[in-house]
Amino acid sequence: MTVNFCLAWNWEYDTGFARLLEAACTRHGMTLLQVTPHTLDAALAALENGELSFRAILDRASDSDPRFQPFVDWAKSQNITRINPQENARWAWDKATMHLEFITHGLHTPHTIILPPFSEQPYLPEINLAPLGGFFAIKPAMGGGGWGVVLEATRMDQVHATRQEYTQEKLLLQAHVEPSRLDGRPAWFRVLVCNGAVYPCWWDPQTRIYARVTAGESFRHGLRPLREIPARIAQICELHLFSTEIALKADGQFLVTDYVNDPIDLRLQSEAVDGVPDAIVENITGRLIKLAERELYDQCLCFPTPPGCPQTDPPAG
Repeated sequence: MTVNFCLAWNWEYDTGFARLLEAACTRHGMTLLQVTPHTLDAALAALENGELSFRAILDRASDSDPRFQPFVDWAKSQNITRINPQENARWAWDKATMHLEFITHGLHTPHTIILPPFSEQPYLPEINLAPLGGFFAIKPAMGGGGWGVVLEATRMDQVHATRQEYTQEKLLLQAHVEPSRLDGRPAWFRVLVCNGAVYPCWWDPQTRIYARVTAGESFRHGLRPLREIPARIAQICELHLFSTEIALKADGQFLVTDYVNDPIDLRLQSEAVDGVPDAIVENITGRLIKLAERELYDQCLCFPTPPGCPQTDPPAG
């Protein structure tokens, strides 16, 4: 059995996203295989004995459960469409690497000091924390979802404690960013990016609630960089689907405060107050299907024609 699209997922809150992706596949006449912890063993056996194959994959599981890795490895060996290729994703997960890449490419970030892992360099030379301001964040270079992050740190002993707790991690000491206020709310934004499409959203770090930036708001407040900056980040990290955080300071400077988030939280706002607006998630599923359709079209150039092959021009990307 050959299916068009494989979605590997193991987070219970991905249910709504999986439902929308399945609906998008149905609309486009494509087949979707959902590999979850409940279906993993059977799907893996079918893959290993040649009874199962697929033409595109979105992996949202192997980073937390290595049992899903064979699907990622098989996809790479077959040179099929891999949304967020694992080697690109692992490179982009390193905040220290991304910080340096962003600086090199002319993107503005908060003032940051990068420290080596405790395991490699237990003792540090004296560090001047003054350029970080009165307080700063301590962030492990790897990990997401707030893992290991210390907000509003003020002292070096907090840095030492974090280094000794996360001994294998490089640490970023990142200056606190005070955003300006626009229309009575902080000018802090989380921007989702998918296959060339950019979705800027207001995102309050305190409430974590999304609200899509309207065209009128973008024009009125000069928020065009919320589209330009993430497009440049996409060129740097070479991921199809990710999010980033950007703050606008009172002096008009846009700072990238949280570099590349992958995998991203795609809970629906209709199901979780701090979820992503449903319309954005639905649009993202359509963009993902376009990636899979392109792979399917490429295979249609051969004979015999694969089942479900679109006998039309290649989809617009």
